[in-house]
Amino acid sequence: MASHKIIVYQIFTRLFSNRNTARIENGTLTENGCGKMNDFTPTVLKNIRAMGVCHIWLTGVIRHATQTDYSQFGIPCQHPEVVKGKAGSPYAITDYYDIDPDLAVDVSHRMDEFEALVERIHQAGMKVIIDFVPNHVAREYKSICKPEGVKDLGEEDDTNMHFSTKNNFYYCWGQPLDLSGIVEGNHQVHSSKFIVHSSKFIVHSSKFKVQSYEEVPAKATGNDQFTNRPQRNDWYETVKLNYGIDYCDAGGRSEHFNPIPNTWGKMTDILLFWAGKGIDGFRCDMAEMVPTAFWAWATDKVKYQYPEVIFIGEVYDPNQYRNYIGAGFDYLYDKVGMYDCIRDVICGRRRAGDITFQWQATDDIRDHMLYFLENHDEQRIASDFFAGDARKGFPGHLVSTLLQRNPYMLYAGQEFGERGMDEEGFSGKDGRTTIFDYWCVDTLRRGYFDRRKIKKEERALMLQYQQVMLLANNEKAVSEGQMYDLMYVNQHIADRQYAFLRKADNELLIIVANFDHQEAAIQLTIPRHAFDYLQMADKELTAKELLTGEEKKLLLYADTPIPMTVPAYDGVVYKIKL
Repeated sequence: MASHKIIVYQIFTRLFSNRNTARIENGTLTENGCGKMNDFTPTVLKNIRAMGVCHIWLTGVIRHATQTDYSQFGIPCQHPEVVKGKAGSPYAITDYYDIDPDLAVDVSHRMDEFEALVERIHQAGMKVIIDFVPNHVAREYKSICKPEGVKDLGEEDDTNMHFSTKNNFYYCWGQPLDLSGIVEGNHQVHSSKFIVHSSKFIVHSSKFKVQSYEEVPAKATGNDQFTNRPQRNDWYETVKLNYGIDYCDAGGRSEHFNPIPNTWGKMTDILLFWAGKGIDGFRCDMAEMVPTAFWAWATDKVKYQYPEVIFIGEVYDPNQYRNYIGAGFDYLYDKVGMYDCIRDVICGRRRAGDITFQWQATDDIRDHMLYFLENHDEQRIASDFFAGDARKGFPGHLVSTLLQRNPYMLYAGQEFGERGMDEEGFSGKDGRTTIFDYWCVDTLRRGYFDRRKIKKEERALMLQYQQVMLLANNEKAVSEGQMYDLMYVNQHIADRQYAFLRKADNELLIIVANFDHQEAAIQLTIPRHAFDYLQMADKELTAKELLTGEEKKLLLYADTPIPMTVPAYDGVVYKIKL
């Protein structure tokens, strides 16, 4: 585990540097443009690094299904019926060994451009994370870039068998794929059950002739739908990969891991291929839909050759967290616990004191939990569907970044208050930034490529975000220190404020976040137990408030209230040398 504070900056690569402001709904690549890997210049990377970022997650760099025609470069076209949006979903991979041609200036040398980008990121003092999408692939998956001797996924499958450990896919016994359930219209559809956690599971079905795409026999759909008739709220553009689990066994779900299923070796080889390109980590999409037995097998092989490579898992079931950490994951999304809680606190639906219960639920694995407030799946804080005002999210940023030693992730645009309220095309006005369309995100365009036009409130928010993340970098009490939750003796502030201590060596941080719209004049008590636990002595000391630079005298005595004022939608971080 890292001894420094890991701060991940997620970048949706296609959108990040696009400066074409046409913004035509359902626009093509030619009309709306696309960001390029070469746009990540040393200056841009320096500005990212200056925020305290140490890892960049480049989302959507592996070639995926698109409606853009690249056949002149020998890249197979994808049928529009099984592509979501003009640009396509980055989670419908068409070639695990290739780079998305949209991102290249010279399509024929797209891998060279990617390798050069990885090198520039490393030279800028940061590490590179890319997506690994293990659970499903695009319906028309076909690798044209696989290394010599590698067999393609499904190349040797027996399509007459619903299930076999030798097959990479599941088949529907000779039945053709029936897309008639993908009805016409442009209505937002929310999937049920576990699917609701991700924007890639929110479908805006396009108008098309449903019988023109042929697939015989039908392959099972990516969200564990084993019939030949996926519906519009299924991941109908993807097919499920087979890791040795028979989901339709006569006796119920059964596991067949001996001998090792064919898919295990092929997918592990893909991980090793990218690790060999200098990748420092993998964000593993829907990791919980792939058995832990595979992850234990694969992560062991990757880390044997590349011991520094990290694995971040998208796992939503808290009951499974420890199983996936045991299978080799370094970090897991803390979505259902911490994210959901802080979102509710920001929106006034829960008390700030409830944050205590969330960290306690994962206290034994706290260093493995990845905190975040936005990502490509979630609604933007400033959107009408979340808080409606980016400033309201800042106390959540303060808590998520400084509460523990674990990593924190920031989604590009969050620091500028991006609202995600555009209606881009396939992705409607839902508070998310599209992952399906060609688009220009104005806050990012201004923030990185036209800073003279950045708005005053955008700059102010960015500087606030930066200040907290640099504290996390520079203060040993955050990156390595102990945490002490103060809420059990400060229940009088628990509705809208949250307070805790961080300590390392002789340095103490007193941190209070104010989620309220009003300035809070509070009396904060530090109990005797905290003095004993953190080995502190009663004393009058000078404290420096790190967010403002102001100094004040604090009477640091056990069980004696300390008066302090915390600005609205803000916080205080008092640093004391004991």
